[in-house]
Parts: sequence; structure tokens; C-alpha cells
Amino acid sequence: MIFRSNPSSGLPVYLQLIEQVKHAVDVGSLRPGDQLPTIRRVAEDLVINPNTVAKAYRDLEHEGVIELRHGAGAFVTPTDRQRRVEKVKAGQPVLRAALDRLLDAGLTPDEIRRLCEAELLRLTDKPRARK
Repeated sequence: MIFRSNPSSGLPVYLQLIEQVKHAVDVGSLRPGDQLPTIRRVAEDLVINPNTVAKAYRDLEHEGVIELRHGAGAFVTPTDRQRRVEKVKAGQPVLRAALDRLLDAGLTPDEIRRLCEAELLRLTDKPRARK
């Protein structure tokens, strides 16, 4: 990823960097897990103070767009939607195992469906601590 500064934009350089990273994430140029250039590299490329780049990276981290790993660099974090997809995928083997056990116990798919619906209703009716 190559950053560019536009002195005539009227925006401070650190805000330009933030917008460029967000745009790259939005359009898929940067994907979760991708590493951003080092602070030093960006500062040298744009001929700006490294503290300016560090401020942009800190703000991006605060907004959850990137993760700063001490000694390793800055990495794009998954979006909320991607996190949801990962949670659903992680739940599939758990559900599959439970369904296999219920089928092995002799329940029909219709009985399992009714059982699941009843349990979901019961669980969603009472307050639960969210993880």
C-alpha cells in the first residue's frame, strides 16, 4: 500500500492517512491480517514526522480498524461482519455434534427442530451475559 499526501486537500496529513487506510479496507485492497507499512517507512515515503504516522495508526487502532502489535507492526483487523461469520463457523461443529447425538438417540429431524426452537425461546426470554 502506498500512501499519498495532498497538501491542497486542507486535511491534516494524519487524517489523510486514516481515510486512505479506511478506504483501502472498504474496497478490499487491505484485508484482515494484512500488514501496513511501518511507521518509519510511511514517514520516509511522505517526508513527514514519524509521530504524525504514529498518531494516525493509534487513531485507527482506537477505531478498531487496525491492531498494533509491539515489535511486529500494524495489521488490519476483521470487521464486525467478518467476526460474526467466524463465530457462526465456529458454532457449526458444536451444533453438528449435538444434532448427531440427538439423531443417534432416535429423535426425528422434526422433533429436533421443535426442541431447538423451544430451547432458543427459553434462552432468549431470560437475560444472559454476552461474551
